[in-house]
Amino acid sequence: MSTTGATADPLAALGSLPGVAESVESVRKAVDRVYGHRIMRRRSNEITSEAALRGARGSGALSGADWALEEVRRRTDFSGDDEARVMGAALRLTAEAGQLLSIWRQSPLRVLARLHLVAAASDADEVGRPRRNGEPVDEPLIELPLPDADEVSGRLEGLSQLIIAGSSAPALVTAAVVHGELIALRPFASHNGLVARAAERIVLIGSGLDPKSVCAAEVGHAELGRAAYLAALDGYVSGTPEGMAAWIAHCGRAVELGARESTAVCEALQRGAA
Repeated sequence: MSTTGATADPLAALGSLPGVAESVESVRKAVDRVYGHRIMRRRSNEITSEAALRGARGSGALSGADWALEEVRRRTDFSGDDEARVMGAALRLTAEAGQLLSIWRQSPLRVLARLHLVAAASDADEVGRPRRNGEPVDEPLIELPLPDADEVSGRLEGLSQLIIAGSSAPALVTAAVVHGELIALRPFASHNGLVARAAERIVLIGSGLDPKSVCAAEVGHAELGRAAYLAALDGYVSGTPEGMAAWIAHCGRAVELGARESTAVCEALQRGAA
């Protein structure tokens, strides 16, 4: 996404794209249904914890670790192989995201660096900083053109300025742009997909749309499938109004599905309490 141009608030301008207002309204209704559930008034912490687990499972699936939920719940060691390390990173990021809200509003780049550090769980030189020219990127499931380090630096700074300045754009629009931009740039040497989805989560929580973090978009992204995810990302990277609107709508549908999942959890808890 270009962060320059005649529009003072480019994120808000995206909100006027065809179909985006409808996506925003549909997401709001889905979120309201979860928050209006009577179980949420008494057991919201349980719903938040379950949504975090399911969100991590969904994000891990999109990065190549497509595990059953019960396997994620059962495992305690996430160091055995590549898939286990991916799932471990997803779980750590989900736990970390809620701790970074106040820093995100002031210094998004600092938060992104922290997210990469948490995901990589390594003290290697390339961890926790944007990649430099010539450094490889380990993101095998994303085959989009890879911007060079100078473009990454400029666009990250532009994205940071937009977040710090604030926007009148709906939370869904901001979250979708943050997610899409980070995948398009792949600013780190690894774990970019996991970091992008964690950043999307931070925006949705911090905006007030989903303050208890019970509408895990990662669940929806995984349910919609990797092929649909990559196709929607192609639309974002194209930069066309149609492509951007399609990506925002895709992210909106993912949030709705995450909300539906938590509504089902509420229903299950209610049946158990009856």
